[in-house]
Amino acid sequence: MTETAAGPPAVVGKLSPLDRFLPVWIGVAMVAGLLLGRMIPGLGDALGTIELDGISLPIALGLLIMMYPVLAKVRYDRLDTVTGDRKLLLGSLALNWILGPALMFALAWIFLPDLPEYRTGLIIVGLARCIAMVIIWNDLACGDREAAAVLVAINSVFQVVMFAVLGWFYLSVLPGWLGLEQTTIDTSPWQIAKSVLIFLGIPLLAGFLTRHFGEKAKGRAWYEERFLPRIGPWALYGLLFTIVILFALQGDQIISQPMDVVRIAIPLLAYFAIMWGGGYLLGAAMGLGYERTTTLAFTAAGNNFELAIAVAIATYGASSGQALAGVVGPLIEVPVLVALVYVSLALRKRFTRHESPAAPASKES
Repeated sequence: MTETAAGPPAVVGKLSPLDRFLPVWIGVAMVAGLLLGRMIPGLGDALGTIELDGISLPIALGLLIMMYPVLAKVRYDRLDTVTGDRKLLLGSLALNWILGPALMFALAWIFLPDLPEYRTGLIIVGLARCIAMVIIWNDLACGDREAAAVLVAINSVFQVVMFAVLGWFYLSVLPGWLGLEQTTIDTSPWQIAKSVLIFLGIPLLAGFLTRHFGEKAKGRAWYEERFLPRIGPWALYGLLFTIVILFALQGDQIISQPMDVVRIAIPLLAYFAIMWGGGYLLGAAMGLGYERTTTLAFTAAGNNFELAIAVAIATYGASSGQALAGVVGPLIEVPVLVALVYVSLALRKRFTRHESPAAPASKES
């Protein structure tokens, strides 16, 4: 899609029917997944057994299809303009690795003091910073694509190094200091690194090589005007496929425990709203401009639900409350962040009106 200075109505008007009615398609995908899981006996078990070293292959396939077209759009020759933006990088690190986990810990204990399994699952979700779907939300909201790629890469490195350490701190050490119930998390750095390498490394390498050799062979104009429009819709096809698979796998738990889902959903709603709003306000206060403020907000609000679910299942079992909390994560995150895409686009005209003349000019996306 192409971002213009005409404001959100013009941007939304240029969206394809697939983009414009994305909330509808996501709702249909959720319902389809639930129905498939209920109508086809053993489908969830069958999908769950198709895995390689603990990674669900259907989900991996959907995420790879979803990530590749967006990363193929990144202008890798412009990444140095992002890495030199210290305000953006420091703001992202503070939101993702200080505020995010601490906020989820607080919300989990406030809203689920009597449900330790769900509480633990939510804390794990808070520790798993987004490395996949956030690129889709950022792209739909006309954020800075190169900045999103850099921030996702930073989150990936921190995830490998810090996930197990922060899990130990928030589930065992901090509750002990506060006189609260303690628990444990058992996951290896390799398990986390494997998730990052599969869901980010493979499509990132494929996207870089595609742009490099595509531009070399046919030129940038052909690559951006003819090739990218052909592969672009596949990002949302992959997203919808992933949602269908997730809800087919966990439909029984969601349907059989509706009130538990509601209780888990409440702190998640608060979390996504606070993180996105905090990121947006911080970016505006630092004068980052619309595109990078949007990127900061969405990278702060999103979570790596695939990693959270994988860790919960590996540590506590597929039928555990921790795993259910991980599954409810995307159930709430997907529609909320889609709604925030539209909020962001609606705020764009007002936002750009107050930007300084030195703010980055809008770019073709």
